[in-house]
Amino acid sequence: MSGPERVTVAMTGASGAPYGLRLLDCLVREDREVHFLISKAAQLVMATETDVRLPPKAMMMQAFLTEYTGASAGQIRVYGRDDWMSPVASGSGSPSAMVVVPCSTGSLSAIATGACNNLIERAADVTLKERRQLILVPREAPFSSIHLENMLKLSNMGAIILPASPGFYHQPQTIDDLVDFVVARILNLLNIPQDMLPRWGEHHIGGDE
Repeated sequence: MSGPERVTVAMTGASGAPYGLRLLDCLVREDREVHFLISKAAQLVMATETDVRLPPKAMMMQAFLTEYTGASAGQIRVYGRDDWMSPVASGSGSPSAMVVVPCSTGSLSAIATGACNNLIERAADVTLKERRQLILVPREAPFSSIHLENMLKLSNMGAIILPASPGFYHQPQTIDDLVDFVVARILNLLNIPQDMLPRWGEHHIGGDE
């Protein structure tokens, strides 16, 4: 199996809920164990942008997402914002990779300063301090100098900043194609197989003009 066996996926209150849901689905299909975190703001955004209505409690949400994605029992583990005894709260138990998608600029700022006011921020802090892979997917326009400074700070710490900016060279036909572009880039960084988007030049046939 290539890529990490366990991945933490966190969703915060920026626009882009379909990215997080699609990533969750892809990780399940690739037989990865997912530790799932979501903020209250992200649940509100999800209700606005999709037809998915998550239950309020962690165990109910875990059962819902397991059925929604077709995951096996225990493959998705959901933790509440103050569950400090969860594996993701400690370097000795957290997965080797974490993706915050979408990542609000508020969460970006909190992670950059090591705030740790909730489990999402703590899990990201653990990922950074353990020198593990942290991928942040901000969705904001335009970016202020504060946002850019926080991104640079996090990049210098080893985090990967992957803005939710889908390309068009694959000639997308639907919104799902645009979502898949970003999710495919995340999976490529995680070194997890995906068939949604060919890597650049993969089908290129060379030749002189």
